[in-house]
Amino acid sequence: MKAFIELTINGLANGAILSLAALGFVLIYKATEVINFAQGQFLVIGAFMVYNANITWGLPWPLAVLIGIVAGIFLGVAIERVILRRLVGESTLSVIMVTIGLASALFGVVLMTWGAEPRPAPKFVPSGTVTLLGDVHVAANRFWAVGVAVVVFVAVTLFFQKSRHGVAMRAVADDQQAAMVQGISVNRIFAFSWALAGAAGCVGGLLLASINGNTGLELESFAILVFPVVILGGLDSVLGTVVGGVIIGLLVEYTKFYMNVNASQIIPFLVLVGILLVKPYGLFGQVRIERV
Repeated sequence: MKAFIELTINGLANGAILSLAALGFVLIYKATEVINFAQGQFLVIGAFMVYNANITWGLPWPLAVLIGIVAGIFLGVAIERVILRRLVGESTLSVIMVTIGLASALFGVVLMTWGAEPRPAPKFVPSGTVTLLGDVHVAANRFWAVGVAVVVFVAVTLFFQKSRHGVAMRAVADDQQAAMVQGISVNRIFAFSWALAGAAGCVGGLLLASINGNTGLELESFAILVFPVVILGGLDSVLGTVVGGVIIGLLVEYTKFYMNVNASQIIPFLVLVGILLVKPYGLFGQVRIERV
């Protein structure tokens, strides 16, 4: 029972980070219908930028986190303005291939800039342990990961419901032509969605680096699990990212302990295939029926 509780909390923490990474993926897809295979690089670059600001430049951690988020926003906007905007009207396959190539290019940039050796993670997330039920010991940073994810998702929900830009993003996601008629700048919303994806990726990468204890290229391998999350929850569902993240996070931890590490890398993708066979649009995805 003790091991099960510890695995559950660890799985929830990993699921919270996956949900943050998947949030950026979903925001981009909802607004632009672009499947961004470079989303995992946002985690890596955001984490390394925070490392640079805090460790290399010696800035205090609040400013370092702010710089990392700004870097993620700048990266997202630059990708949309310089690359994706030129592909408007092109086939879906062409855009997908561009984002795959972009992921490889960004990986090369990270490798040339920071190298392959892991760097120590900034020390601003508590690294102690929390004791539950007398003999259950869980790292405090796991609770921080869950807490930050909850705050981010509450903020995103309020943003979509209350803010002008949030309502505009919902309008563009529902019908781009109707949104343009109402005076909404679709290009601006596209850029804004990429900016939010970059910020969410930075926060997720920062939390993951804090939990792992180092900042390195292995963050990208964790980010691959974003794809089972978004397929399970639904490509266009924010709620689905939460549910999908929790399910995949728990599944990885349980299979790693009760089976083996290799199984924990395979099972999520088997679930992905199974979901595609049963519910092609995911648990909360919008079913699209086109008549021709």
